[in-house]
Amino acid sequence: MLIYSAGLRVSEAASLMINDINSSRHIIRVRQSKGHKDIITLLSDKALVILREYYKEYTEKWLFPGANSNKHISVRTIQAVFNKACRNSGIKKKVTVHWLRHSFATHLLESGVDLRYIQELLGHQSSKTTEIYTHVSSNSINKIKNPLDDIID
Repeated sequence: MLIYSAGLRVSEAASLMINDINSSRHIIRVRQSKGHKDIITLLSDKALVILREYYKEYTEKWLFPGANSNKHISVRTIQAVFNKACRNSGIKKKVTVHWLRHSFATHLLESGVDLRYIQELLGHQSSKTTEIYTHVSSNSINKIKNPLDDIID
């Protein structure tokens, strides 16, 4: 849920610390993301509710501690949990955790969020990297009003 709702890379989600969550501002700080830079991304209201419940049970340094509480959960473990959840829900298509990040960006774009904001949220240095999300879905095409319809009565 957190990976999709914040557009995180799996490695970014794995290494989140409790104090990276700013619930009052509804943001998540990702430290030393790809390219060794910090980014700020969204924290959804629904994810925050779940995180607050989770926090009552787990109050470690890491948001998602590993088997050894001195370390965070591994990327491999997150991938395995994701794959198991997909199997349990009957998803037959081969999917990856990274698709959640792609879905986040695509859904923001389809809802009208400017590509520049999406670039910032994803932590992309180049707008060219973010532009891969501009592929056009048939849903988006169907919502476009044909200009001819405004001219001819």
